[in-house]
Amino acid sequence: MFSFSKTNEIVLSRSFSLCNYFCTFFQRPSSGGDLPQTGEYSFPVSRRVNSASAMMMGDDVENGNLGPYLDRPRTFPNMCSKPYTPLIFRILRGINVRVLVILLFLGFGYVFYIGASTSPLIVFVFSVCIVSFLLSIYLTKWVLSKDEGPPEMAQISEAIRDGAEGFFKTQYGTISKMALLLALVILSIYLFRNTTPQQESSGLGRATSACITVAAFLLGALCSGVAGYVGMWVSVRANVRVSNAARRSAREALQIAVRAGGFSALVVVGMAVIEWRVKICKELEHMQAKIEQMLDCKLQHVDEIIAETKTQVFNQMHEEIDKMIGGKKVVPLLLVGYGFGASFVALFAQLGGGIYTKAADVGADLVGKVEQGIPEDDPRNPAVIADLVGDNVGDCAARGADLFESIAAEIISAMILGGTMAQRCKIEDPSGFILFPLVVHSFDLVVSSIGILSIRGTRDSNVKVPLEDPMTILQKGYSVTIILAVLTFFGSTRWLLYTEQAPSAWLTLCGLVGIITAYVFVWITKYYTDYKHEPVRTLALSSSTGHGTNIIAGVSLGLESTALPVLVISVSIISAFWLGHTSGLVDETGSPTGGLFGTAVATMGMLSTAAYILTMDMFGPIADNAGGIVELSQQPDSVREITDVLDAVGNTTKATTKGFAIGSAALASFLLFSAYMDEVSSFAREPFKQVDIAIPEVFIGGLLGSMLIFLFSSWACAAVGRTAQEVVKEVRRQFIERPGIMDYKEKPDYGRCVAIVASASLREMIKPGALAIVSPIVVGFLFRVLGHYTGHPLLGAKVVAALLMFATVSGILMALFLNTAGGAWDNAKKFIETGALGGKGSESHKAAVTGDTVGDPFKDTAGPSLHVLIKMLATITLVMAPVFL
Repeated sequence: MFSFSKTNEIVLSRSFSLCNYFCTFFQRPSSGGDLPQTGEYSFPVSRRVNSASAMMMGDDVENGNLGPYLDRPRTFPNMCSKPYTPLIFRILRGINVRVLVILLFLGFGYVFYIGASTSPLIVFVFSVCIVSFLLSIYLTKWVLSKDEGPPEMAQISEAIRDGAEGFFKTQYGTISKMALLLALVILSIYLFRNTTPQQESSGLGRATSACITVAAFLLGALCSGVAGYVGMWVSVRANVRVSNAARRSAREALQIAVRAGGFSALVVVGMAVIEWRVKICKELEHMQAKIEQMLDCKLQHVDEIIAETKTQVFNQMHEEIDKMIGGKKVVPLLLVGYGFGASFVALFAQLGGGIYTKAADVGADLVGKVEQGIPEDDPRNPAVIADLVGDNVGDCAARGADLFESIAAEIISAMILGGTMAQRCKIEDPSGFILFPLVVHSFDLVVSSIGILSIRGTRDSNVKVPLEDPMTILQKGYSVTIILAVLTFFGSTRWLLYTEQAPSAWLTLCGLVGIITAYVFVWITKYYTDYKHEPVRTLALSSSTGHGTNIIAGVSLGLESTALPVLVISVSIISAFWLGHTSGLVDETGSPTGGLFGTAVATMGMLSTAAYILTMDMFGPIADNAGGIVELSQQPDSVREITDVLDAVGNTTKATTKGFAIGSAALASFLLFSAYMDEVSSFAREPFKQVDIAIPEVFIGGLLGSMLIFLFSSWACAAVGRTAQEVVKEVRRQFIERPGIMDYKEKPDYGRCVAIVASASLREMIKPGALAIVSPIVVGFLFRVLGHYTGHPLLGAKVVAALLMFATVSGILMALFLNTAGGAWDNAKKFIETGALGGKGSESHKAAVTGDTVGDPFKDTAGPSLHVLIKMLATITLVMAPVFL
């Protein structure tokens, strides 16, 4: 179903074709500084070229009639004949604006009414989400109001946008087919599985639970896809505006890039929060109707009733609500299925986008920089447009889906643990423990918005100011966000988690542990990947002695960088668990029950600044694209210097975001592992509290889990390598067959490289993705059969638990190594390009480029995919638990 034939490649080639040629080339001066400054000459008014013009351009090239530099119009045709917009957005755009406003008003009013009739907390969450969406609209209008600059800049941006949207359509079409196929598999499993005692007592049959889980899976997949599209939509429109702003001011360019990333972050986080808010509203409305019906039934048989009896009935019904919300019936099916769907789409989005962007990047660098000695993003490089398109589909779209999935997984675990603990402790009002994650992320939207708006440009864009360190400015914004997050988190815990049963509970300190962990993770990653610090400078110095020493130094740096994060994760888990365990929250037998919930609170604390972290991550690819547009449009060197600085900072912010994602994934996976053991216990109807790795079969499961991480990483990197080889061969072929490219007398065929990476990335993403999904299912089923014949009914579940445990530990270490080593190699190259150790074109620079190409699949394909894989393994084992019993 998902194989890609030669016909598909031809279709992709046509979809991404450059309408014969991408642009006209002209005699290029020796440096950008020789170019006339802005305003000294005019550009053509039209931004598009028709087919007749394209044919004339082709005739000019064939006849060698290119003309002098200033006499030629700079034209950049589109990469696809019609821009792509997802169906849901096309439907919304087709509705009359007034009708759409009325429908939205009625919809929000209905949801607001349900929330007001159930809990004031839901009203608060909903209000904050609406305000954040309005702020994101303001940021969008502010960014889009900025000038796109000269026509050639706008036309390059349009080509990038068309390529990114075309690949997004094809990629997500493939992912949707696989999601539907997997949904049918889940439906079949749940229709024939055993039911838990909780489901039996609630009246949920197999068909109902199957439909609920499948619907939640598809909804999670849809929302994750929308989150990815939002991330890409803003990046392909902001890149050219950042490029044009860099012609005036570095601070203005920084502000535009940050606010563009802020739009995506606020929408993704707000969408994750409001989605759960609507689901809880529906559950509460259903429960409230059931209570009223039961109360009326009781009152019909009682002629005389006093207030005390009525109150007693209400209390009885309230206990029923507590049990239903407590996570033992319908809600886990929604949560787990939703999380699995989000993880599924995020994994394939990250794999496909990562293969696309890094294959194009590696191919462009190896032939362009190393072999031909031309600068990065040079218009003579046939793979340059594919590289710029990949920044959007790999970094922006995939990271939006990844962060959405992270927040969904954290909300899943925290709500289940909060509701379960409140039920065990017989807390009078459990709504605070259940809705606490939504309130925390609501405050996240508030404090992150303040941090984003705190980054401002110069009042007069025409006044030249000294170039400031963008990382320092972003760090100030993050500090503001952290301080506000601490204050709001303290208030939230006092407001929602205070109970008379444990008035001195230290859950506030658990949240503080998480916030400190997030800050330390960001600092550690910055230390190992920013060229202002010793590790990257030492790595750059190793390039002066050759390619081999650069590789050795980079690998050793990546291995070393795993130590501090692991120590931080270990301390945070132990501290949060101990604080929760000793908080005074006990069950009916007097046993402490707050340990796991303390860890959940720490995870929420770590993600309490997720929106600002995602903003910094989106900043990176936008700045990278801006630098490419500046180079392609041949702007002065002073402009490229500004975008180079922003690009280097973007590499660091992307690396810090990946470190942050790994830390949050580690904490969330710890919680989801406990949820898996509870789920197995419910199905097996016997205790399942420990996993003994001294049992040979269980130990083998652990080995298979570790092997899964290494094999997955190998296949992801190999996919990049194979695709990059095709790009290298194509670029070399064009340079040989069209020798005039180097002298600006012939034009590269950009469309061919775009078609190659698009087709190959879609083909290559299926193999490692299928490995991640099928492996735990096959292992659990095989050992279940073995356990059946050997008299160990829980053997399959125990082996899968060991697989999950070892894969999580190995995945955390591997992801830390890959992300940090790749980021350090990239910034070591950037450091040399600033003029150190001989600068661009030197032997040190060539060695650094080699290290960068090795690190590309590490930091942008295999590493980020492991973030998703770790959490997806936890959710898939929860969904597929009946297969193992």
